[in-house]
Amino acid sequence: MLSIGIKGSRKVMVDDSNTAEALGSGTLPVFATPAMIALIEATASRSVAPELDDGNSTVGTHLDIAHSAASPIGMEVTCETELVEVDRRRLVFRVSVCDAKGEVGSGMHERFVVDDVKFMSKATAKLD
Repeated sequence: MLSIGIKGSRKVMVDDSNTAEALGSGTLPVFATPAMIALIEATASRSVAPELDDGNSTVGTHLDIAHSAASPIGMEVTCETELVEVDRRRLVFRVSVCDAKGEVGSGMHERFVVDDVKFMSKATAKLD
């Protein structure tokens, strides 16, 4: 059952594949903002997945995130999420991202619970 207080945690190592330079969001070899966003979404999504009905998943709908410090190649980055609001199908998470030297990002992330079949049917209808 989805309830306030569900927490998630995931770690990634900053390497050549997730830098601003590699992802095209900048020219420097530091953890990219798009990589941080993907880490936040994966952490939040996986934290609530065991509580969803079969055939349901969540999709990200809103992010309000600050990327406040750089993490160079070779540092491990940890994302922590906490579900702080449940409004029917709308889920709101408080998120923080840190490396060994402190916070590198924080903010809020919103997801919606969707029926997988209905969601994909609507998405693929755009091809018609």
